[in-house]
Amino acid sequence: MQNSPHSFSIPVMGTGHSIDSPIRVAPYGINSVISIVDDLLVERIRKHYSNLLELPYKNIPRKAEDGRARRITAYLDLVQEIVQQKFEEIKSQPFFEQNEKAKYFGMLPDGSELKQMYYQLMEMVAGTEQQKLAYQLTNEMQPGSIDVNIMAKVDGFSYTNSGQPMTSEFSDGSAALRGYANSKVSSSLILSAGFNPRLYNYLSEFEDFYRDVKGNIKKKIILKVSDFRSALIQGKYLAKKGLEIFEYRIESGLNCGGHAFASDGYLLPALLKEFKEKREMLSTAIQPLIESFYNENREGGFKSDWEINVPRLTVQGGIGTDGEAKRLLEDFEMDATGWGSPFLMVPEATTVDEPTMKLLQDAKEEDLYLSGVSPLGVPFNNVRNTGSEKWHKERIEKGKPGSPCPKGFLESNTEFTENPICTASTQYQLLKINQINESDIPDEKKKEQREKVLDKACLCDHLGNGALISLGILKEHRAPQAICPGPNIAWFNRKYSLQEMTDHIYGRSNSLVPPERPHMFAKEMIMYVDYFEELIQQSEDLEADLKMLTRFKNNLEAGMDYCMEIAGSDAYQNENLSSISETISRQKPRLQQLFKKLEESCMAGVS
Repeated sequence: MQNSPHSFSIPVMGTGHSIDSPIRVAPYGINSVISIVDDLLVERIRKHYSNLLELPYKNIPRKAEDGRARRITAYLDLVQEIVQQKFEEIKSQPFFEQNEKAKYFGMLPDGSELKQMYYQLMEMVAGTEQQKLAYQLTNEMQPGSIDVNIMAKVDGFSYTNSGQPMTSEFSDGSAALRGYANSKVSSSLILSAGFNPRLYNYLSEFEDFYRDVKGNIKKKIILKVSDFRSALIQGKYLAKKGLEIFEYRIESGLNCGGHAFASDGYLLPALLKEFKEKREMLSTAIQPLIESFYNENREGGFKSDWEINVPRLTVQGGIGTDGEAKRLLEDFEMDATGWGSPFLMVPEATTVDEPTMKLLQDAKEEDLYLSGVSPLGVPFNNVRNTGSEKWHKERIEKGKPGSPCPKGFLESNTEFTENPICTASTQYQLLKINQINESDIPDEKKKEQREKVLDKACLCDHLGNGALISLGILKEHRAPQAICPGPNIAWFNRKYSLQEMTDHIYGRSNSLVPPERPHMFAKEMIMYVDYFEELIQQSEDLEADLKMLTRFKNNLEAGMDYCMEIAGSDAYQNENLSSISETISRQKPRLQQLFKKLEESCMAGVS
């Protein structure tokens, strides 16, 4: 797998919205990411595309032996086949015509070597030299990568028909990993949502993650990280097993789509500054461990002609203009950016059903919020009035809260049962609400606790339904839809073509967002102060939490000071730098006022 000719990629978006994105965009050289959490959804999408393209299909039943891994392997192999076929069709098309080949080259960044060669070809007169360059250009075309994502936290154990837990290689995470490892694709595995030693150890079972005799790695590892220390620790852990990190993917803790893994008050610019200053350590501290592994465990050891792996650094989370992207690429020396939520508005790239698309088009900033709907207990970026939200409210009104839990990927709670159940399930919610009602706490507290229980939503099923509706597999009334955009989506208000969005990313057209849109760094600041306020409100013991909250506040203030330095620099095109200083002038006093009240509350508690 080689690097994409593009300086951006499309990250994973829920279980369903990027489920077939590689089929849509990889033929044009754009990298995208599939979630392989939901193997049952994967199977339905495989059946759909097999039937659509008249390709052989044999169902892998839900109870089939090693069915989860086999379903994932079968789907990824199908995606590889479709992408390769579409890509070869584009390659075979002639130059000098308005066709898909022209679209492929037209979307490339203007500064890329391939684009410059294309411009040169367009200016040449017909003849032998033109034919040679056309042949060379065609040969240098490459498809985008079919990358996959595994959330390390989603690693529940599977059970036999008799209810006995199966061995660890059949856990959800391990089976998904095996499904990817056994596939034909040469791409990257993105590991997110925390450090899972059992899953990391299992990586070493598969040769595709190691160098072959020529020093090439068929399947590369990308770690999604939120701080440098974690990146270095995980990199060393894997290096001791000979496993190399191809890329560290840095994401804003809050200003992103999906689950929001908040940092300890560290703003994205401060994190990127540390990665930039210390990035050499990601090679110098790790490369000796890699070479030692090969020298001790592989015949011939680490060969002198093998290329030393220097990990890429990429960033994602709330990027909305070409100016912001340039800031990340040039000032922070990132190798690429990830653009997620804006691509939800691009039907050529993602699967979003029409009702949800309309919801996104009309959504204002106040409609996008950090919710408590995830059964994982992690804040989840959400939009109001989804089909899923309406479905859950109807069930609550009927006295049957929660979901029947048709898939069970997020089963982790054993408060009432021996085997884990999901906190979004009807079973759990009825048991928990009954416990709350019978408790000896004030009525107001009971109400708060009941609301938290009823907040939990069936993400396993509902995040995939938009794709099923969009592809015509299910009718809307049979498939409540959930979606997980970041707050950035508020500034994108219609459907866009793939060409329009790439032109926007590269600054080749009028910006798709208005100039008053706040800078991504400004928006993140507001979200973190909001989150700090919520931490105070949710605390059950402010005195015990004071140390943590003080650290959070200090990190946030330091990040604001650094952002003020950025605000004083020269702005890139379409970069609203003035919004950063304006935001700091409001949010810093607000933060200090919140902390002052916190200290007063703690003092009152002591006295």
